[in-house]
Amino acid sequence: MNVSLYIAKRYLRSKSSNNAINFITIIAIVGVILGAASLFIVLSGFAGLKDFTLQFSSVVDPDLKAETTKGKSFILTESEIAKLNTLEDIAHYSKIVEERVVISSEDKNALVVLKGVDRQFQNVVTIDSVIDRGNWLEQESRQIVVGWGISNNLSLGILDFTKPINIYVPKPGTGQITSTKNAFNSVKTVSVGVFFVNEKLNDSYVFASIDLAQNLLNYQPNQISAIEFKLKEGADETIVKQKIQDILGAKVVLKNRAQLNDALYKMLNTENLAVYLIFTLVLIIAFFNVIGSLIMMMLDKKRSLNTLYNIGVTVRDIRRIFFFQGSLMSVVGGFIGLIVSLIIIFLQKTFSLVMITPSLPYPVTVKPENLLLVFVTISVLGIIASKIASVRISKSLVEGH
Repeated sequence: MNVSLYIAKRYLRSKSSNNAINFITIIAIVGVILGAASLFIVLSGFAGLKDFTLQFSSVVDPDLKAETTKGKSFILTESEIAKLNTLEDIAHYSKIVEERVVISSEDKNALVVLKGVDRQFQNVVTIDSVIDRGNWLEQESRQIVVGWGISNNLSLGILDFTKPINIYVPKPGTGQITSTKNAFNSVKTVSVGVFFVNEKLNDSYVFASIDLAQNLLNYQPNQISAIEFKLKEGADETIVKQKIQDILGAKVVLKNRAQLNDALYKMLNTENLAVYLIFTLVLIIAFFNVIGSLIMMMLDKKRSLNTLYNIGVTVRDIRRIFFFQGSLMSVVGGFIGLIVSLIIIFLQKTFSLVMITPSLPYPVTVKPENLLLVFVTISVLGIIASKIASVRISKSLVEGH
């Protein structure tokens, strides 16, 4: 049996004759427990916020999207359509036309993104689930569905034929503009629905039928801006991506959902990293208590250490006693902290203890990688703190000089 580990366990369980040392030890363990619990709760909170934020963007984001690599549009040939239809791993795909336009109603206007979609769009994304008021648009019509922010800013109603909504886009060409009438293509539309996803999309997107968008932009029937794909359950994204790329060639670049929201993912990941580093710094400060506790224990056990030395225990083994004691204190404290944090998270999920709004509880998500990250962080910091403290053991200390 490892003598150093055995004695370390005894020291960890036993009380010192000095109440001040017992108090310092309790503070050190409680600090580790609270540090581990706080770190995991915060990481779970950020994981919950990340999932909560991304669930809205995923409603209107496809599994894969093919975007043009040059200019604003590309030609999708009948041959390419036939080849795409043969791909078994694709459940549905929708042809898209996107362009920045000006939407105007009476004396109000806004710069928005017009997204022309075909009939398959509702099969690619669950757009119906985010319609806040009204209905989804019909194809081959002048109907539009606008974001909640646009509707509010322009005071748009639903099916209000007395209040015309105009969409303008500059005509392509070169040379000097001599007349504003000749400078823009325009179309009169009617709002039939309002969607609510998130602030960015609510304030910037307007949906219309693809033929309306193509006519407004003077596009050919087979000229589009992008193709959005919904994959079948269990399909290998990498393989399907390569097959689509082989069909469409270099004129498009394919992006998955994460790449379509790369700025959002980077922001969330950066915030998560920043919070982890801040709370790790708090843990480092807490582990100074562990170092202090071990050093005080060494001084308190000075006579016992002298006895161990005299019966043949080496200085190296005595150092290992306090190294194991500090490491055990850290690991046990971290384990208890994780249990405490899991209980708190369970209570939040069950009873909604913390609310963002009166109807929205703060989202929390338990992720195994966060459990592992916290436990490894606590263990590594505990080992380092124990090593720093244990090297204070010297030959002169154990000899009693």
